[in-house]
Amino acid sequence: MLIFEYFYKGDYVWLDLKTGQEFEVPIGAVVKLCDSGQIQVLDDEGNEHWISPQNATNIKPMHPTSIHGVEDMIRLGDLNEAGILRNLLIRYREKLIYVSSTAKTGGICLFKLSGESGAGKTESTKLILQFLAAISGQHSWIEQQVLEANPILEAFGNAKTIRNDNSSRFGKYIDIHFNKRGAIEGAKIEQYLLEKSRVCRQAHDERNYHVFYCMLKGMTAEEKKKLGLSKATDFTYLTMGNCTMCDGRDDMKEYSNIRSAMKVLMFTDKENWEISKLLAAILHMGNIRYEARTYDNLDACEVVRSPHLTTAATLLEVVSKDLMNCMTSRTLITRGETVSTPLSMEQALDVRDAFVKGIYGRLFVWIVEKINAAIYKPTSSQPKALRRSIGLLDIFGFENFTVNSFEQLCINFANENLQQFFVRHVFKLEQEEYNLEHINWQHIEFTDNQDALDMIAIKPMNIISLIDEESRFPKGTDTTMLNKLNFQHKLNTYYIPPKNNHETQFGIQHFAGVVYYETRGFLEKNRDTLYGDIIQLVHSSKNKFIKQIFQADVAMGAETRKRSPTLSSQFKRSLELLMRTLSVCQPFFVRCIKPNEYKKPMLFDRELCVRQLRYSGMMETIRIRRAGYPIRYTFVEFVDRYRVLMPGVKPAYKQEDLRGTCQRIAEAVLGRDDDWKMGKTKIFLKDHHDMLLEIERDKAITDKVILIQKVVRGFKDRSNFLKMRKSAVLIQKLWRGYQCRKNYGAMRAGFSRLQALVRSRKLCASYNVARQRITGFQGRCRGFLVRRAFRHRLWAVITIQAYTRGMIARRLYKRLKGEYRRRLEAEKMRLAEETKLRNQMSAKRAKAEAERKHQERLAKLAKEDAEQEKKEKEEARRKKEMVEQMEKARLEPVNDSDLVDKMFGFLGTTTSFPGQEGQAPAGFEDLERTHRELEEEDLDEALPLPEDDEEEDLSEYKFAKYAATYFQGTTTHTYVRRPLKQPLLFHDDEGDQLAALAVWITVLRFMGDLPEPKYHTAISDGSEKIPVMTKIYETLGKKTYKRELQALQGEGETPHADGHKKNSVRHKLVSLTLKKKSKITEEVTKRLNDGEHGLHGNSMLEDRPTSNLEKLHFIIGNGILRPGLSLSRSGSGLGNIPEGRYLQVHRDPQLIVS
Repeated sequence: MLIFEYFYKGDYVWLDLKTGQEFEVPIGAVVKLCDSGQIQVLDDEGNEHWISPQNATNIKPMHPTSIHGVEDMIRLGDLNEAGILRNLLIRYREKLIYVSSTAKTGGICLFKLSGESGAGKTESTKLILQFLAAISGQHSWIEQQVLEANPILEAFGNAKTIRNDNSSRFGKYIDIHFNKRGAIEGAKIEQYLLEKSRVCRQAHDERNYHVFYCMLKGMTAEEKKKLGLSKATDFTYLTMGNCTMCDGRDDMKEYSNIRSAMKVLMFTDKENWEISKLLAAILHMGNIRYEARTYDNLDACEVVRSPHLTTAATLLEVVSKDLMNCMTSRTLITRGETVSTPLSMEQALDVRDAFVKGIYGRLFVWIVEKINAAIYKPTSSQPKALRRSIGLLDIFGFENFTVNSFEQLCINFANENLQQFFVRHVFKLEQEEYNLEHINWQHIEFTDNQDALDMIAIKPMNIISLIDEESRFPKGTDTTMLNKLNFQHKLNTYYIPPKNNHETQFGIQHFAGVVYYETRGFLEKNRDTLYGDIIQLVHSSKNKFIKQIFQADVAMGAETRKRSPTLSSQFKRSLELLMRTLSVCQPFFVRCIKPNEYKKPMLFDRELCVRQLRYSGMMETIRIRRAGYPIRYTFVEFVDRYRVLMPGVKPAYKQEDLRGTCQRIAEAVLGRDDDWKMGKTKIFLKDHHDMLLEIERDKAITDKVILIQKVVRGFKDRSNFLKMRKSAVLIQKLWRGYQCRKNYGAMRAGFSRLQALVRSRKLCASYNVARQRITGFQGRCRGFLVRRAFRHRLWAVITIQAYTRGMIARRLYKRLKGEYRRRLEAEKMRLAEETKLRNQMSAKRAKAEAERKHQERLAKLAKEDAEQEKKEKEEARRKKEMVEQMEKARLEPVNDSDLVDKMFGFLGTTTSFPGQEGQAPAGFEDLERTHRELEEEDLDEALPLPEDDEEEDLSEYKFAKYAATYFQGTTTHTYVRRPLKQPLLFHDDEGDQLAALAVWITVLRFMGDLPEPKYHTAISDGSEKIPVMTKIYETLGKKTYKRELQALQGEGETPHADGHKKNSVRHKLVSLTLKKKSKITEEVTKRLNDGEHGLHGNSMLEDRPTSNLEKLHFIIGNGILRPGLSLSRSGSGLGNIPEGRYLQVHRDPQLIVS
């Protein structure tokens, strides 16, 4: 609990979860709650944690510089992995992805970019190049050439990998030269260790080099025909990774950029064509196939005859037979005799791949030399000429894959050298700062990887020399090489031998971790030489360009080629030259950190970033810094922050002797004998000094806060005391007066007692009166509230009664008025009959006869009234039952199919005749009425508004006129009960035409005017459970492919003489229209093939009978919601009449629904 007392709500702390994972570091967190015996913190990833007192060591306070982050990470107080990682996280979330640091300038500067694949090294290189070209202030031709070199190098040296869509598969050093005015006057490019094996094979979801795909997309058809090229999927070398497309890259546009860049860099058209020929030859050689053979008990192979062999020989301008012999046999010269030995199928494939890699590798070197010839300007011959340059080193980072081979050994060897250079440079900067500040310091110990470098390439019998030695032995193998390595270095702590004799890999302890290398193929890759047969084949070629790129190999003899430098020795020499160049430059290191592996924005993977920080050597920088004095403050910063530790110290801007003030504060808090130093402008501290100062500062600030609280609380307590004293004095005064009065009235004690009794009775009486008044007041209030509620309810009841009585009265009035009207009419009829009968008989008899008929009519009217009243009661009962049924049905699940069948079941089956479909359901009776009934006037409804006497002339909107104007062919506005041969309206899209015809057929079946198909296999696919609107939009979302529609249109126009042809057309149309294909049994399929179907032509629903719900889905989806059938036509002269198809869903031709 003592540790918890240092933390308050809102404090930032470091939380160490102690999971035991390799790349786990403490995470930043903020305290949310600390007054419940436990501490609740919220970490940087939004997770909450509760820290108990038993786990109090899991948290520690965070330095203020780590709370909001700093631009220069040297200024971090928490100079450790956690502090650097959180600073990167803060900058990343604020989209401030660049972290700067200061360094001295010099005549020659170098920017070294490193990081994992996909971290941004290539993009950063391009940005630096563009920046240097922009700040030079002079846009010259040489600047444009330097910038245009990058697209060419990316095309021939970059490829899509799993981690990066534009991964550089080689290292490069660009030396940019400047004149006295700061303008670019030239450049030179050095390339290192191109990954030639990618030409022959790629991992899953990876591509070959960009130039192959750009060439196949950007070349004209005539050029590709000359080179025998087609699509990328037709070539083995381009499809081994099952990936020929790259999102975000336009290969056709990139090819035009490559060609324009080559023109800028003085590549001639002939050279471009020769490069294309070699690239095409590589692709054709990759398609050559072999067949295994056996001759004289020797494994051999033959090339399968194919046009690729001939095309490749033509492009290389060699004899086809010589090329085939070169790739299937090997010529050996022993004691002056020439012996030809056949190659096995595996050896032949290796020879082919070696030839291809040799062509591409030498072509890449030639391209780099060609670029240098255009952009490099030699140094002036003057003795005092000084070259001003800035170098950009875009080098591969540390690599540790599942399977690591010879290339990874070379790459990691280069990173070991660069790491040593980086660490020593940082150590040198530390020395310079200490010397500049006049700090007496002892030698700082730091981790040096010199022992690892000695084992790999420096000391005698090192790993690279043993590999070279074994590569020169004719009988040397990867196994003998591994045995020599184990024998020589098994006792070295940096070497990890195999666990048993069957393993073929060894390990090396690098600065970033242990890497295991698979030795299979080591010697072959290290030799990097071509057989004499291949060199002889190149020498016999008529192509001058291929002879030029193989000039060095052709010039040396067979024995010389055997003694030619190996790939590791070449790489070692290049690396030595690079390190020599770096040693004379003022380096600036750019560490590119990849936030995640998924190429997604604003996603920060902590473990991945920690791993990259360790691999990049940043942790060694921290160790060097922490070995000395990692915490450094300027005098102004130190005084302003820690002056609270010494009373009476003024702010820094009021100080004259800042150095003395800092020293006094440090001596007072840290002591004179502790290991801290005073420089010229800064004070140098250890980590524990900074922590002690922060703790003392927090204590001092806390003491000041407590002092302020004490003063405020004292003022408050004194004020309360004065108030209480004043009240006590008043009470004392009153009590003393009471005592005086009591003594004065001692002689009248009896009277005083009487007064007391009287006063007590008065008080009791007044209390009783007050109590009665309050009780009466409460009673009146409660009565008022009850009466008000009663009046409100009474008003509501009266209002309901009034409305109800009014409704009953209006109904009674309506009935009495009707009765009165009928009686009045009956009386009129009686008088009329009486007048009429007087002409036929006597007046008395006529009156009696008229009265008798009048009474009969009155009796009939009374009977009708009774029946009407009975009907009304029955109607009220029926409505009540209907409401109950509706309420009951509302709670039950709805079945879409049953609902549609119930609603449209009156249409009947396809065998019923028109007009005999049945009784319409409730709510649809008006569809069966031929005459419109006279509506009775409802007195309960509001009076209608006066209508305009002038009626609109609707003759312009008659459907017959519309049909005569827009319908195709001889179709009229009258209703027909057969399928249409063509849509009513014209459509450009074939899919809309077929959809219109299918909608018409569906309407005919829906109305029962067209029979359903005979056969149907009931297969439940679960579609009845899908919501109605989902089915409608799925029907609407189906696509009709143009190729199939054109075929169906052509077949539909020809006579159906062949039953099989009709059936195929029908099934194609069904597959394009229905939501899902019906699963038809063999019997049904046979009957359909025999021609047993009822419809012909472009019918899209002949496959199976469909329910009313399915028909409704189809009509809504295609007839109403389909865009091509529902858009409004503009300019047709019909105003708002929709251009989309009119669906006739009733017998009456004039009833049209859009």
